[in-house]
Amino acid sequence: MNAIIIEKPGGPDVLHLQEAPRPTPAAGQVLIRVHAAGVNRPDVLMRQGKYAGSGDVTGSVPGLEIAGTVEACGPDAPRWRPGDAVCALLAAGGYADYAVVDAHHCLPVPAGLSMTEAAALPETVFTVWHNVFQRGCLQPGETLLVHGGSSGIGTTAIQLARALGSRVAITAGDEAKCQACRELGAEWAINYKTDDFEQVLKEAGIDVILDMIGGDYVPKNLRLLRDDGRLVFINAMQGAKAELNALEVMSRRLTITGSTLRPRSAEFKAALAAAVEKHVWPLIAAGKFRPIIDRTFPLAEAAAAHQRMESSAHIGKIVLTVAK
Repeated sequence: MNAIIIEKPGGPDVLHLQEAPRPTPAAGQVLIRVHAAGVNRPDVLMRQGKYAGSGDVTGSVPGLEIAGTVEACGPDAPRWRPGDAVCALLAAGGYADYAVVDAHHCLPVPAGLSMTEAAALPETVFTVWHNVFQRGCLQPGETLLVHGGSSGIGTTAIQLARALGSRVAITAGDEAKCQACRELGAEWAINYKTDDFEQVLKEAGIDVILDMIGGDYVPKNLRLLRDDGRLVFINAMQGAKAELNALEVMSRRLTITGSTLRPRSAEFKAALAAAVEKHVWPLIAAGKFRPIIDRTFPLAEAAAAHQRMESSAHIGKIVLTVAK
């Protein structure tokens, strides 16, 4: 089969399309013929050799989410049959013609969605559902602030929060991105390059903040939160270290939390997949949420897809398509 191989840790030019052995599903796994694979920030970090827990990435195949058809099932792989259309979360290996996945980490491709759209769901929706709704406990009527609102994570968080009855504020890097977020339902859209989001939102009353920035955003985030507010980290692109006032956290009963998805157990991911199917898939069926696709690239052009990701020019998801 064809696969994108990381030649060595480095820039996008270390990604090469090569022949690789087709994997065989073990017990509890399914083999998926990949039609499309989502591109995510962790893929970039993995390629650079900076993703936590990735180890030596030389010779590895990146890719955390795919959509395709079940080709074969290993022993004790429940639910799925060859020919089923699925999307799936995996630890790596998605940038390829075929990938093996834990059967419990697969979900049916929602009716009405293309394979390209379905490939944009697993990593992003799992991340948002766990961090905004499970860890952040966002409730109807509360207000969510999303930093990086025009990203795949951001466009997903906006739509899901609005669909479930919450108000949304976002930050983004230019007016086009802010406008795209407004069209998805963001009530406040702040260009962080021209405005101080803390000043704009100081009277808004923020209950939950989804932060992928870190650094000097942290004290501003804490000041913006209502009493009993929740700050949830999923990345720290501007720095992992920050100063905070512990007395403020204590007196206002603030919660600071965060997570990474890849290192979690197979059992945790299976439970999260079940929760996503129960709570999010009906919203897709009702037309209340649909992944926003920025651009697609053929599998062989994975390097160009990573360049697009690193430019931060995208709005929504970047997806690789696999020729059949």
